[in-house]
Amino acid sequence: MRIQSVPPESSLRPLLPGASFADAFTAVIGGHDLDAGTAAARVMGRSPGWIRWLMALRNGIVAPLGLKTGGDARGPKVGFFPVLSQAADQVVLGLDDRHLDFRVAVVVAGLGPGRQRVTVTTLVRPHNLLGRIYLTAVLPFHRLIVPAMLAQAEKA
Repeated sequence: MRIQSVPPESSLRPLLPGASFADAFTAVIGGHDLDAGTAAARVMGRSPGWIRWLMALRNGIVAPLGLKTGGDARGPKVGFFPVLSQAADQVVLGLDDRHLDFRVAVVVAGLGPGRQRVTVTTLVRPHNLLGRIYLTAVLPFHRLIVPAMLAQAEKA
């Protein structure tokens, strides 16, 4: 499976008006008939050990600052992230916090029997200096983590 960085779909911008950061990664998945819920569960529901370690480190650093760690969110979640909306072809995850808001859209597009394109798009809207600093600090990791998690979409 080949994972590519692609421009985010402009149709997803309304998920987080005013977002100052957006990126997207995509891969063609073969041999499965995935809907967006299944794809989101595969991508976000299980993480390689090094990602779990980074998230635990992140949570340990930001919790004393009063920032949300995902564990304090109510309602359904996929992995660390609360589900904001779900349809057959798109699941939107996200969280609003005092430093920034973010959305992660997992979109599945059929390409023929047993082949889908799975795209993970991230949108972020910082609210203040802390949000901008946080975003700058996590971006190098984000660009490694999202493709690594997207690679899991092919794993049953």
